Amino acid sequence: MEVQQFYYDNKIVKKFIIATMFWGIIGMSVGLLLAFMFLFPNLTEGISWLSFGRLRPLHTNAVIFAFVGNAIFAGVYYSTQRLLKARMFSDALSNINFWGWQLIIVGAAITLPLGYTTSKEYAELEWPFDIAIAVIWVSFGINLIGTMLRRRQRHLYVAIWFYLATFVTVAVLHIFNNIELPVSALKSYSVYAGVQDALVQWWYGHNAVAFFLTTPFLGLMYYFVPKAANRPVYSYRLSIVHFWSLIFIYIWAGPHHLLYTALPDWAQNLGVAFSVMLLFPSWGGMINGLLTLRGAWDKVRVDPVLKFMVVAITGYGMATFEGPMLSLKNVNAIAHFSDWIIAHVHVGALAWNGFLTFGMVYWLVPKLFKTQLWSVKLANTHFWIGTLGIILYALPMYVAGFVQASMWKQFNPDGTLTYGNFLETVTQIIPMYWMRAIGGSLYILGAFVMLYNIVKTVKQGSTVEDELAEAMPLAKVTHKRTAGEAWHSWLERRPVKLTIYATIAILIGGMVQIIPSLMVDEYVPVISSVKPYTPLELEGRDLYIREGCVSCHSQMIRPFRSEVERYGEYSKAGEYVYDHPFLWGSKRTGPDLHRVGQKYSDNWHLNHLYDPQSTSSGSIMPSYQWLINNELDKSKTEEKMRAMQTLGVPYSEEEIARAQQWMQEQGTQIEQNLYTDPDFAASYEASKQAAAENGEDFIDMRNREIVALIAYLQRLGTDIKTGDEELSSTTN
Repeated sequence: MEVQQFYYDNKIVKKFIIATMFWGIIGMSVGLLLAFMFLFPNLTEGISWLSFGRLRPLHTNAVIFAFVGNAIFAGVYYSTQRLLKARMFSDALSNINFWGWQLIIVGAAITLPLGYTTSKEYAELEWPFDIAIAVIWVSFGINLIGTMLRRRQRHLYVAIWFYLATFVTVAVLHIFNNIELPVSALKSYSVYAGVQDALVQWWYGHNAVAFFLTTPFLGLMYYFVPKAANRPVYSYRLSIVHFWSLIFIYIWAGPHHLLYTALPDWAQNLGVAFSVMLLFPSWGGMINGLLTLRGAWDKVRVDPVLKFMVVAITGYGMATFEGPMLSLKNVNAIAHFSDWIIAHVHVGALAWNGFLTFGMVYWLVPKLFKTQLWSVKLANTHFWIGTLGIILYALPMYVAGFVQASMWKQFNPDGTLTYGNFLETVTQIIPMYWMRAIGGSLYILGAFVMLYNIVKTVKQGSTVEDELAEAMPLAKVTHKRTAGEAWHSWLERRPVKLTIYATIAILIGGMVQIIPSLMVDEYVPVISSVKPYTPLELEGRDLYIREGCVSCHSQMIRPFRSEVERYGEYSKAGEYVYDHPFLWGSKRTGPDLHRVGQKYSDNWHLNHLYDPQSTSSGSIMPSYQWLINNELDKSKTEEKMRAMQTLGVPYSEEEIARAQQWMQEQGTQIEQNLYTDPDFAASYEASKQAAAENGEDFIDMRNREIVALIAYLQRLGTDIKTGDEELSSTTN
């Protein structure tokens, strides 16, 4: 049998590496800006598209899907071709994957700052982008599986197993979580509501971390660490156990993000049990990665590539130890909603994903350009700057989280809260926010050092876009197991069967959670006093979503004495039945808002949104002055109500027909309430008179965005009275 010559496609790898570095700098820069906005809340005052609430999802999407996503594709396209001894199945699909992914990122960079968002964590992009993501992701999967079918290497290496699991699981997660009912070109509502939406979202959210930020990177670890160390993987058997146990267990753990919420106890307990079990396969993978370097520690001391990879794997181990620990209810009761979670997330993001990407890029670029790294010294400098940046970022956030949790839960001897004012917590942790900003600055400085080093490396090298390779063709053999062949060895030469088995492994846990969630109404008793939002409140809720208020405020009071004392009666599942999407939040930079309705006057809310520091001294909330100036768009209110009606919200045809009148009536009442403030009345009348004298159009206050948002805020938590909620004997 003659040796076959063929060419590896290096062009696609280079494109993804360039995109990785470009979007990495962008995403980190936005993150650094957000860090400084905690210290200077009005840093971008008056610029709506640069407000914290709108930039925060841009940051997460940029670093996850743009920086990490492009790194995944770069590593997968490089390693897959060499592991399978074949060029990618289709150059056209490779380029569709690249350019389609970049267009989606650009679309996100435009729409998210403009306020087009679903508000769902790691799935904020609106429905046209969801469809585009599905198309591009499937094209990537076809390319991957097609390459396997024309491979020249009989057995599939462990990295390929993880790539397959990533493709299948991300597709399933993305499709089920993003089932939405479009209202317009860039507006939709989740088909799930309240508790159901929360369960589906965090089934997706947790497993987006698992199968986009973890499993593909484990595949890259299994390829690039042995390559960089020039040593085989420590244990083939451990890699088998690691793979199957990880993909089976990971998918069950999503509910641990919703402990002590209105989620049914069975779902919470399921998440806890599987989260604890998750520690063992996760650490099995970490051990396999680190022990691959046995005997190569002298090389680690001088090779920056291996230094980055060692810290990356260690960061993975730390994050995957902390995750199960945070899933224990007694620990979660302390840590959830605090900056502890921010520290936890960034240990994984900065160390595991960031450093493994940096190590991979430092190893790949010289190979692709047939040269040596321009400066090993600069790469080592990047390593130490970046490591110091991670430490200065994470440690202060852990301290901030402990401080927050301690202050939130402290009581005086007479039973009152020691720190009744939420802002007392905020002012205490400002020094930690300064340290985080410094740590983030160091980390991005290291990224710029890398960029300079890589550019110089490329300039001294030579471009080889189609790299010549040769291998023996794969002989046709029986698909039956040969005598003495291990079961997994047989499975490794059956890519389709391996894909099917991996799919079954992840679907089992998914179905156990999601199928009951589709019938979760049976677990949500009806509260007869809970009514749908009025049209003006519905519009206000959409503004709340647009401005990203859920990034800083929760709407979920847990059944703890400290929270009930601070915020009011704990939250009930039946209160959220008309919430499409749910807005429980995951971080309390500000206080919980579930019972904020009628707690303050309409004037207070107006002044608070115009100048938060005027009502709350020491607040780090930015101002939202454009809400007071902007006219409320009421042109799609009826369409929104009909969409909600389709989703089961009991709006009558009569209510939809009188939506405009209804909004005017409620808006007029709020406008009248605002007149009780003499300062507002004088200012408002003066601006009205000035507009008339200048012949300018004047927007009545009742038709401005601020009134709709006030209407929504004043509604929150008012549907039930403490101890007086009526639970019907029937279910929804």
